[in-house]
Amino acid sequence: MPYATLAGALAALRPTDDLILEQTKQLEELNERFEVALNNMGRGLSMFDANARLIVCNKLYREIYDLPEELTQPGTSLAEIVRYHVKRETGRDDAEELQKQRAWIEQHVAELARGKSFSHTQFLKSGRIVLVSNQPLAVGGWVDIQEDITEKRLAEQKIDWLARHDTLTEIANRHHFREQLENWFSMQQAGGGFALLWIDLDHFKEVNDRLGHPAGDALLKSVAKRLRAVVRDTDVVARLGGDEFAILQANAGQAQATKLAKRILCALAEPHHVLGHKVVTGASIGIALAPKDGSHPEELMKNADVALYSAKTSGRSAYAHFHLEQTRRPGTRRQLETDLPSALAKEQLELHYQPIVDLERKSVTSFEALMRWRHPKLGIIAPGDFIPLAEQTGLIVDMGEWALHQACRDAVKWPEQVKVTVNVSPAQFDSGDLYETVKGALDASGLHARRLELEITESVLLRDEAKVHSTLHKLRELGVQIALDDFGTAYASLSYLRSFPFDTIKLDRSFVRDLDDPQHPDCVAIINAVVALAKQLQMNAVAEGVETADHLRSVSAAGCEVQGFYFSKPVQASEVPAILSQVPRRLRASERGRPRKSEVTPL
Repeated sequence: MPYATLAGALAALRPTDDLILEQTKQLEELNERFEVALNNMGRGLSMFDANARLIVCNKLYREIYDLPEELTQPGTSLAEIVRYHVKRETGRDDAEELQKQRAWIEQHVAELARGKSFSHTQFLKSGRIVLVSNQPLAVGGWVDIQEDITEKRLAEQKIDWLARHDTLTEIANRHHFREQLENWFSMQQAGGGFALLWIDLDHFKEVNDRLGHPAGDALLKSVAKRLRAVVRDTDVVARLGGDEFAILQANAGQAQATKLAKRILCALAEPHHVLGHKVVTGASIGIALAPKDGSHPEELMKNADVALYSAKTSGRSAYAHFHLEQTRRPGTRRQLETDLPSALAKEQLELHYQPIVDLERKSVTSFEALMRWRHPKLGIIAPGDFIPLAEQTGLIVDMGEWALHQACRDAVKWPEQVKVTVNVSPAQFDSGDLYETVKGALDASGLHARRLELEITESVLLRDEAKVHSTLHKLRELGVQIALDDFGTAYASLSYLRSFPFDTIKLDRSFVRDLDDPQHPDCVAIINAVVALAKQLQMNAVAEGVETADHLRSVSAAGCEVQGFYFSKPVQASEVPAILSQVPRRLRASERGRPRKSEVTPL
């Protein structure tokens, strides 16, 4: 080929300056797009070559680790980046720390060189949680992807927390409590044993009824806070539901559990300030020890419940340890809850009657009807053991209606001057028509309305005031008498006596019981004052809990009617005639200065 022709061909093959400029521009545009895409990724990215030097990284990578500009330039060694990051996070930059970093980098690079992919989670001082994934490249080196999983992890933690905690009180819930109990049994607390304290608040329902559910919720939060304050970090505090709490006390025996129970009672006894109200509450505590009182969770929980039941029946604001003898008492609360719904249908309920005595006339003025449950296996069960359960489950409405009808049928057979006193639950005001129920019982039995007295507690008056007062006034217009029970306890106040013209007020038995206690020298004065007030308001006054001749002498001077085991335990309707003749004889004997022990022993 001629030289001129060859030269012309080569010249045609060389790109023109315009073409070079165009290709350069296209390359720059491509780089810009790559950089935009890189920096707008939702994850951090960094690429290192086989010598562990940075090839490229994006903006989010720099932000996650808060790296200075000079450490994000191509060619920066991984060692420089790691050193800066560790010093920022931990403050360490000594020779020993640098040696650890070199060893980690060598191992990291070696594993990637073998083609291994892996990931790990970093928890940064800033609060960020970063999932780092490492992917080796075929040509050597690797790519790191940094995913900020902070929100995801926090959401997971929140979900996990919600699954294990009571959202109101922010302490462990029943599910988490059960998990911990099972774990503690598997570990047996390093052989040291532990205690379960089962806690139930006293009078919580009255707080809800009186002040509303927001106040009840605020009280539960206050209780939880105080429970946390009296335990150690190793203990577990849980709300099991409603007003039930539980504590797992680590490495504890009977002495340690007793001390904790006393601390709890003292802490909860202090007034709670909730939504502008000062609320006083207490608690009943059942204590079971592992492994002595239970070798597995179900057994320990059952026995703690038995102990709680014992504490409740022995008096409020009390604690009780589990003892084997308790299992021989009327069944546990859960057993009673199971059997109670069918008790009425199976005719297992019956009424016993205790006399109310007029000391001046030396005669019985009324008999209070007290419900008993004749359980086929457990025998006679007292009202204090099952009435609270009936109120909680709503069974008290049907049981109360039956009691009204039965009491009227029994009383119509007594002398005309003797009344019958029947307790009415707050639930009977809330559900159904109490007026019609009472009228129906009177009509069916033929008992005159003036011979029926309904006994209510102040918790009834904390309900819907207009509805309650309307019902009470209608009952009085019918001729039924109304008595206020347990006067002087809980939320009782003189305002109740002004709000409704009661026929009778009954002093709480604690005033009579404490007559023998030198720490309560004011009981006689209180009894005298209440009786005098009742007379001024043209009401009868009854002192409950008279069990001894000394009690009788102390209250007789006040001029009130009396009720208690001194005269008789509650008896079946068939024994009422005998009590009517026995009481006058007993009073005459006491006047002659020869008081005798009761002819019938307390139930």
